[in-house]
This record gives sequence, structure tokens and C-alpha cells, in this order.
Amino acid sequence: MKFGSTLFSSVLTNCLFVPVFVFLILTILFFPPSSAARDEGNRGAGKGVYTEASGKDGRGIKPETPAEAATSLEISVQEAIMLSISNNRSIKVEKYITPIQITFEEEQEAAFDPELSTSAGYARQNQLVRSRSSTGLQEDTEDLITAGAGISKFYSTGTTVELGVSTERNWSDLYSDQYASRAGLSVTQALLRGAGTEVNLVRLRQARLATSITEQEFSGFAEALIAEVEETYWDYALALQEIEIFEKSLLVAVEQLQEIQELIAVGRLAETETIAAEAEIAEQRQGLIEAKGRADTARLKLLRLMNPPGAGIWERKVALRDAPRLPAEAVLDPVDTHVSVALKHRPDLRQARLGLEADNLEIVRTRNGLLPKMDFFIALGKTGYSDSFGGSFGNIADKYFDLSAGISISYPFGNKKAEAEHRRSLLTKDQSVEAVSNLEQLIELEVRSAYIEATRTREQILAGAASRRLQEEKLRIETEKLRVGRSTAFLLSQAQRDLLLSRIREIKFIAEHLKTMVRLYKLEGSLLSRRLVFPF
Repeated sequence: MKFGSTLFSSVLTNCLFVPVFVFLILTILFFPPSSAARDEGNRGAGKGVYTEASGKDGRGIKPETPAEAATSLEISVQEAIMLSISNNRSIKVEKYITPIQITFEEEQEAAFDPELSTSAGYARQNQLVRSRSSTGLQEDTEDLITAGAGISKFYSTGTTVELGVSTERNWSDLYSDQYASRAGLSVTQALLRGAGTEVNLVRLRQARLATSITEQEFSGFAEALIAEVEETYWDYALALQEIEIFEKSLLVAVEQLQEIQELIAVGRLAETETIAAEAEIAEQRQGLIEAKGRADTARLKLLRLMNPPGAGIWERKVALRDAPRLPAEAVLDPVDTHVSVALKHRPDLRQARLGLEADNLEIVRTRNGLLPKMDFFIALGKTGYSDSFGGSFGNIADKYFDLSAGISISYPFGNKKAEAEHRRSLLTKDQSVEAVSNLEQLIELEVRSAYIEATRTREQILAGAASRRLQEEKLRIETEKLRVGRSTAFLLSQAQRDLLLSRIREIKFIAEHLKTMVRLYKLEGSLLSRRLVFPF
């Protein structure tokens, strides 16, 4: 019993050595350390890490102190855009979507990776057998040890190739030990269902289209963010301009009240004339308070969109480098040019067209399901026999072989599931075609409407400037008339209020035109390129 146990351990060790060795060699050949893993390690080693010893991060930048963070932030429109693209928390969330989707591509690519397999086993059978050398039945105990290793790969043509080696040792009480080792190759080729690269690459191509769709979604999100940043920037600039206008107008109103009081003192005006001037001062103070409230609200919104680094974000003061003024590109291209750009670059339209391509791939996949499954297979093997393990492998080149070939066919009765899936894919594709046409029409409507609005606001700027100049002249005349006693404080206050409103309207027209141009560029899908922002 002890001898049998020792022999079994020795044979098992010898039988397992070859397949394990083959497994290690194939692993090295087919699965070397990936460059992505090496790159990731290099990236990790080079990241900037803040250390207390140096007081700097890995880039040599000293961290911002709370006192420095609370200082004023002076920015231009472009700087506000770049800050938002880098630091906005919403866009940081969106940036994960595409890398997550890329993992689905890698998952589909894995279908074409080679697959290694190994096996080992032991079997014992005790039975009665009829011996050729004696009459009657004899008890026999037969032992079998098997081990094997193989590699298989599926190709996009619908071909599966498998290469394997195996060995076994068989011994019993009645027969001498026998070793058999086999090397074999088998090929299976799909002839109908699953045949060809067109159908076998559908899932991978769909995953890649899904990645492209997420990229377009991110581009649309980035454009919306940039548009919101610019509009908020100009809202804040408008509020600051209004504050300046109200403060200057309030100063003039106070000076006029003092002048009216001097005229009253010398008897040239009645004492009741101060009421209109004081009412005008109160009105402008109220407008100044409202403008300051709008400025604080716009400042907070702009800080939220930019999310500048450092502590005390909400206490930061924001100074603007760019003032609202008529842009150089105020003269618009023809509307058809803007429509053409939109039909080519709008992210949502690109996304819809990519979805249509995905629908076409789904038709290919479901049409494949209508076909019967017919596979051709062939297997060829060579076997070597010997009374030793090494001898069996050395004798594989002998004349002993096995060969099998054939065709397998299967087809479900009715095949209703495949027919329903295919019909649904056709209907979905037709629906997508109509959806794309509808979206193209809506986009053209939006662009043309935005173009009209941009033209209107530009004309309003010119009209507002002319109105402001006339109101300035009107106030000058009323002031002179009051000094000679030919006007009243009420008419002077009214002229002053009209001038104030005309100045506010003029700056509002400019800010609204700037925001309208941003909306037009967003609707035509060119805002990212115009602002030199390339998210991919």
C-alpha cells in the first residue's frame, strides 16, 4: 500500500509538470505586462504630492493660504471659462462618463482574447473482467491519471481555433502501465449564424458608438457650461455698470439738490421745488441698492461656476477685466451659414446620428438571429504511446492519429423571438430617421430665431446710444433753463431720470447682445471652438 501511494505521487508529479510548464510559457507569450499598467504606475509616481517638509506640491507650487484665497480674483471672460472647465464640480462629474463607457469597449474586445485552460484528474475503477489467459471472471482495479493544457481563440470571422496537449497514465492489476500523450488542433467555423466580421463585431462597434455618443454629450454639457459662465459674467458686469451709473447719477442729483437749495435761498425758486429733487435722490438710492443685490447674486453664481481653488470661495471679491462693449464680430454672417454650421456641429444632432448608426448595427445583429446555426468543424490529433511518460511525448510523431470532421445544424421551431427582435430593430431605425429629421428642423428654427434676436439686439445698441446722447442734451438744457428760472425741479428730475434709464438701457442692450451671441454660437455648436476649448 505504501509502494502504491509513493508511485501515485511520483506519477502525478510527472504528469502535472508538463501542462503546468506549458501554461506558464503561454501565459508569458500571450499576457505580457500591459503598457497601460506601466503607464499608470509611471503616472502615479509622477503625481504632485503635497509634503509638509517642502510646503509645496509635486509641481513646486506653494498651496494657497486662506488669507490669499479671500483676496480679489481678477479675471477675463476667457479666464473664467478656463477656470470653469478645470474646476467646476458638475463638469468633474460628467468627465467620468466617457472613461466608464470605454470599459464597455474593453469588455467587448475581451471576446477575441485567447483563453487558456488546464485540467488534471485521477480515476480508479474496481470491476470484474474476463481474462484472456484464464476462464471465468477476475477482479481488476484500474487507475487513470490525466492532465492537459490548451489555448483557444475566437476570431471575428466566426472561427474558433483550439490547440491542446494532454497526457494520461493507465495501469491495473492485470495489465502493465501505459502512457499516452496527445497533441491536437480543432477548428470550428460558423457558416450561417455568426459567420463573418460584420456580425461578430457588432457588439464592439456598438460599444464604440456609445463612447462617441458620451463624448458628444460631454461636448454639449461643456458648451452649456461655457454659455452659462459667459452669461453670468455679463450679468455681473452689467450689475457693476449699473452700480457705477447709479452712483454717478446719485452724486449729480445731490449736487442739483444743493443748487436748487441755493436758488431757493436767493428767492429764485419756491421751497416746494426741493421735493422733486429729494424724491429723485431716494429713487436712485433704491435703484443702487437693487443693483448691488443683483451684483452680489451674480458674483456668487459666477464663483460657483468657476469654483476657484482655495478656501473661502463665497467671500472672494471678483474684479472683471472685460467690460460690456460691442464685439468685433457684431456683423453677422448670413443666416444660412450659421444654419449650415449647426447642422454639422451641434452635439445633440451628432449624438442622434450616431444613434442611427447604432440602430443599423442592431439590424445586422438581429438579422443574424434569423439564420439557422450551421457550423463546420474539424479536429486532428496525434497520439504517442509508451511505457514511460517521456517516451509517450517522444512517440507523438508515430503513425497513430485521430481525425474527425463534420457539420452541425440547429434551428428553433418558429424562431419567434429572433423575428420579433428583428422587426423591432427595423421599427426603431425608422423612428430614429424621423427623429433626426425632426431635430434638424428644430435646430434650424432655433438658429434662425437666435439670429433674428442677435440682429435685433445689435440694432438696439445703436439706437440706445443715440437715445442716451439725446437725453444728455435734454438734461443739459433743462439745467440751464432751471438756472434762469424757465424750468422746474420736477422737469429737471424727470430729465435726469430719463438720462439714467437711457444709460442703463444702453449697457443692458450691449450685455444682452453679448449673451445673445453666446446663445447663437451655442445653438450652432461652435461655442467650444470659438472659445478655444477642446474637451477631447
